[in-house]
Amino acid sequence: MAKSNHWGPLAAAAGALVAGGLVLLVMLVVVEARPAEATFPGKSGKIAYQGYDGQDYEIYTIKPRGGGKVPLTDNATTDYDPSYSPSGKKIVYAGSDGNDREIYKISAGGGGKVQVTDNNTDDFDPSYSPSGKKITYSGSDGQDYEIRTIKPGGGGRFNVTDNGADDLDPSWGSS
Repeated sequence: MAKSNHWGPLAAAAGALVAGGLVLLVMLVVVEARPAEATFPGKSGKIAYQGYDGQDYEIYTIKPRGGGKVPLTDNATTDYDPSYSPSGKKIVYAGSDGNDREIYKISAGGGGKVQVTDNNTDDFDPSYSPSGKKITYSGSDGQDYEIRTIKPGGGGRFNVTDNGADDLDPSWGSS
């Protein structure tokens, strides 16, 4: 009497499932093993933040591992909400002009302060676009806060929202 092998088709199917599972596992590891991305592509640089100087808040940069603290602003008004440009060469932030809050930009190494907005209402929460050609921020129209964009040198202001509700903390993504 001849022996028959009933396990052949079953073993082949099990082998195919194991091989397919291994291929899927390798693909997941390769996809998930890529390095983390920063806010903007490129080498990581210093961290910009608002810090209290004993009188008010100012804008500073510091190395990611600590040390190398550099004050970028030093005035009698509060400066806050710093955000780097895509090139890492400029920092946009909100600060008081003595009457209300406005948007300013400054060199990441300090100096070259430029007032971007200039009006009689509060502007804050700035963030550069990935191209660096626009800044988005929250701005008051006297009744509520709306999301706006403006060119980094000022001008070209555009209301993104206008809905009678407070719209705050915009952050520009990439597509």
